[in-house]
Amino acid sequence: MLIGYARVSTPDQNLDLQTDVLKVANCESIFTDIASGAKAERVGLDNAIKSCREGDTLVVWKLDRLGRSLPNLVETVGLLISKGIGFKSLQENIDTTTSGGKLIFHIFASLAEFERDIISERTKAGLSAARARGRLGGRPKSVDEKKQKAALALKSDLSYSVKEICDIVGISRNTYYKYTKTEGY
Repeated sequence: MLIGYARVSTPDQNLDLQTDVLKVANCESIFTDIASGAKAERVGLDNAIKSCREGDTLVVWKLDRLGRSLPNLVETVGLLISKGIGFKSLQENIDTTTSGGKLIFHIFASLAEFERDIISERTKAGLSAARARGRLGGRPKSVDEKKQKAALALKSDLSYSVKEICDIVGISRNTYYKYTKTEGY
């Protein structure tokens, strides 16, 4: 059985082109989403995948309708394949139920893995270069030692409330508790 999936990014866009093409492709049911591809939560796609049984094929008009990025596309198609579900993209003429379609998918998967490796290598090189220049990275502490000592001194004076101490020192309530608790108070 062929299950169709169509997606547009915004409510002012129209699903008609995609749904018409999916109907012509003989999809028995069509699921839709009106959501940006960048959004992880796509109820229509989740429902389409849930309705597929082993041996079924999920059909989309174009590849970019299914995945947010190449790695996400590969992950989604990999999930389908692991469940015994085929995948077909009409515009790109990719069909993982055929040997040629599987080859194309594996090339995409290799490109996605290559892209992830390149990004990882660049990140590591950038962090290494920053460390060599004395930069440690990470989020800077919001409280220096002077503010911490002031908060502790004011805490011991019972005439100040926690809110007043936070206002005086210029820190949040959570930061106050974090830095005054570590000193054993």
